[in-house]
Formats: sequence, structure tokens, C-alpha cells
Amino acid sequence: MTSATLTSLRIRNLALVEELEWQLAPGFTVVTGETGSGKSIIVGALKLVLGERADKTLVRTGADNCSVESIFELRDPAAINTALEANGIDPCEDGQLLLKRVLTASGTNRQFINGSPTTLAFLREIGDGLVDLHGPHDHQSLLSNEKQLLLLDSFAGAEKLRHDYSTAYRKLAALTAEHAGLATSEAALERELDLLNHQVQEIDAAHLQPGEEDPLLARYQVASNSRRLLEISGQLLSRLNEADDAVLGRLNEMGRLLRDFERLDPAATRFTESHAQAVAALEDLARDLQHYTDDLDLEPAQLAELEERVGLFETLKRKYGGSIAEVIAFGKDAAARLHKINSRGEELARLEKEIATATTALRKAGEKLSEKRLKAAPKLAAGVTTHLRNLGFKKSEFALALAPLPQPGPHGMEAAEFLFAPNPGEPQKPLRSIASSGEISRVMLAVKSTLAAQDTVALLVFDEIDANVGGEIAHAVGAKMKELGRDRQVLCISHLPQVAAQASDHFVVTKEFNRQRTHSLLTRVQGQDRVEELARMLGGKGESALAHARTLLL
Repeated sequence: MTSATLTSLRIRNLALVEELEWQLAPGFTVVTGETGSGKSIIVGALKLVLGERADKTLVRTGADNCSVESIFELRDPAAINTALEANGIDPCEDGQLLLKRVLTASGTNRQFINGSPTTLAFLREIGDGLVDLHGPHDHQSLLSNEKQLLLLDSFAGAEKLRHDYSTAYRKLAALTAEHAGLATSEAALERELDLLNHQVQEIDAAHLQPGEEDPLLARYQVASNSRRLLEISGQLLSRLNEADDAVLGRLNEMGRLLRDFERLDPAATRFTESHAQAVAALEDLARDLQHYTDDLDLEPAQLAELEERVGLFETLKRKYGGSIAEVIAFGKDAAARLHKINSRGEELARLEKEIATATTALRKAGEKLSEKRLKAAPKLAAGVTTHLRNLGFKKSEFALALAPLPQPGPHGMEAAEFLFAPNPGEPQKPLRSIASSGEISRVMLAVKSTLAAQDTVALLVFDEIDANVGGEIAHAVGAKMKELGRDRQVLCISHLPQVAAQASDHFVVTKEFNRQRTHSLLTRVQGQDRVEELARMLGGKGESALAHARTLLL
């Protein structure tokens, strides 16, 4: 079963479509219609919502913008949710992935995933894992050598071996780059040594301490305003206990009155206690202010020292990082690099030893992966050949060539190439160099059928890849699409009745002219309506065409 299903596609103001909402089901769905009716708009809308670049000419004349929205139902959204959350996008709710693209008449793009704005690149990344589009001149990933190698690994069950190889390759690449950095020319090393020595000495001379900056800046801020702070604190102390009408002196007078009050009414004790608390609090305030004033009275030399330290911090941050912590880290890295260069001989020897070990590990991982690939390649080729026989290539040859690389690459020790010879006696050629769209379309369908169990793409879209075929071959093409539709969702834009008749769902695109405008419409056909559409595709709506159409549906 497929891991995802496109359940809804909504189009507004795209080319001839004013508004269209399409509900789709799993399985094999076909879209047919007269030439020029707008079938290509369906594929265009899918490409748009999956992140393909577009221009403002797609916006329907007179509209400010066009939009395409799609909903995918996911069986297990965990992997996609992880990618979404890593990019600050809300995860899927109830297993639904919502994609939206808006293109304005001025050419501005906006794109959304689950209602959150996103980049076009990330929309394309998500879309690539959901839909595989195949058109007469656009066969996408299967023509890529890298993709062919990936498909072979998937067919062979070699994903772990491929991962092990990739890990070993990255490790060797990192060691080689480090070795190259140390094995540079003497003149370049001397220049780097001079720079590193200067950087390390400058940072070391500052005697920086983690967490030092904020307290120092706070002290400097206070010290810079010390004259005004001394003035204010002196005024406060005067009003508390030095002036003729100082607060504490007045409170002492109040204390005598309260004691007289208490002698006359013993219940007034609470007033005396509150007064005593107030006096004690103000005396504490006076003492604290006095201590503050004593500490604040900096010598000019102390202020100059603070200014110099703050200036040093700013200079170092401009050179080596935005914070003192970054400057300290830069100094450590520079010191480590300096140590490596100064002990270059030992470091190069160490790296050469590690490179030798990593090279051996890469070779062993590559040999295991190559062995697995070599065993699987003939089986994959045989499977594709079997499907090609069913698609009319009775004597064709299909092979998967594995050519050793001059040196190990990021994906293995060999390159893969799908080779095909449609007619006996002809040499096999790379799949990408086949000229006939009818041939390449059937090869793509055979490859997809062989790899159906391994391919993780949820929706396969075939845009008139059945061009230049007919008769029994057309019937075979439809049968293959129907077979693919059992395990995944298949959408085919077709002009062949033999293909359309085998779909589980059939939609027709038509054009109508009203309100002085042309509109493209999409309608589901069933029963007699479907028979009549197949008859039209067969060349007419006479009784013989209708009878033939009914036969196709049996």
C-alpha cells in the first residue's frame, strides 16, 4: 500500500481554470479530453504546488493572483513531521499534509506548508518525496545516474551498506582535507604562522575570563556616571541625617511625642513600634548610602583602567567574534592550529597513518557494496526486461551497466547506467539518449513496475507518456498502470481509450465559453458518460464506437 495519497487539489485563476476543486481516490486515475481543452493545466498545477518555478503568465487574465492547494493523506507522517519541525513548520494534523502556492500577477511567489510560510526550495524538497512526474520530455529522476544507483541499492536491499560506505567516505575526505591544509607550501605556512602567533599572543595577553564582560560593563557604566551619582547620594544623605530639617531628626521629635502619647494611652504601643521600625529602616538606608558613596569615590586612574579594559574588549570582539566567549574560543582554535603547524611533521605522520586506515575501511565498505550491486543488477535488468516484453518490446535488450570509477566516489566505487536496445541487432545505449518518446515512456513504465515495491514516492503522474503507441501496446500500457495502481496512487493524462478504460476513476477536461470568457472544467464520468467519452476517443459516437467502448470496459 502507498504511504501517502493525494486526496484534494484546488486550483484558482490558473490559466483557463477559474476555480476547480478535485477530490481524488487511491489507485489508478485517468484524465482525458480534447486537444487544447486544458489537460496540461492539471499537471501544471501539480508542478506549481510542488515547487517548480513559474512565471506570472500563468495567472488568469484579469486576476490578481493564482493559487494551488493540495492535501496529502499520510499513513505515517513521522518522517515528514521531523523535517517540518526542523524548518519551523507545524507538523501534520490527523495525518494531513497541506501544501499551497500563490503566484501574483506581478510575479511574486508565496508558498505554505500546513499554513506556515516556507521557502520554495523546502516546498520542492517535500514535493520530491511525494510525487514523481513523467512526461513526454520530462522523465526526471530515473534518467539520473545517481538515482539509478540509488534504485539499484534499494532493489538490492543495500541501504545499510550504502550508509556505511558514505560514512567511511566522509571520514576519509575530512582527513584528506586536514592533511592538505597542513601540507601546503612553506611560504604560505610561514604567513599563517605569523598571523596565528599574533592572534594567540593578543588574546592571551588580554587574560580573558568567561563571564567577565557583563560585570565589567556594569561597573564601567556606574563609574562613568560617578560624579552625578556622588552628587545625588550626598543630597540623599543630607536629607536623611545632616540637614537642619533632616528626616531622621524630625523622626526623633516624633518619637518623643509618641512616648508621651503612650504614657497617656498604653494601647498606643503599636504606633511607637511602627515608628521604631521606620527609624531603623531609614538608618539602614543612610548606612547603605554611605557605604555606596565610599565605594563610588573612584580614583581617576581606576576609571581610566576600566575604560581601557572595555576598549580592549571591543577591539577583540571586532577581530575575533561577537562576544568574549567567542573570542576565547577563537583563541583556543588558533592555538590548536598553531600547535599542529609547529608540530607539522608529527601531525602529518599521524594523519597519513589515519588516512591509510580510513582508505582501507573505505575500500572494504566499497567492495561489500559493489558485491551486493553486482549480484542485484542482472536481477533488476531481468525484471525490467520482463515488463518490457509485456509492453510490446518482444526482442528488446535492457541492462544495468556498472562501470568502475577511477577512484571511489561519494556514492560508491562504480557508476550505474541503464542501457536499452529496443530492436535486435542494435547496440545498447544509455536510457537518456533514446530519441523516441514512445520507447522511453514504456521503458520508464517497465522500470517503475519493477521497482514498485522499493520506490517510496507516493504518487506517480504520467503526462501523455503513452504518446506514439496504440493497439495492443496501448492496452498493455494501461494494464501496467492499473497494476501499479494496486500498490500506489497513479494519475495519467492520456489520449488512449485502451489506457483510460482500465482506470478505476475517469475524469474529463472540457472547455466552455460563457460570460465572454473561456473556462476549463473537470468532470468525473461514470456509466454511459464514460462509455461516450471512450467512444469519442475511439473516433466517434456512433453505435460501433460505443460498442467498442463498452468492450474496453469489460
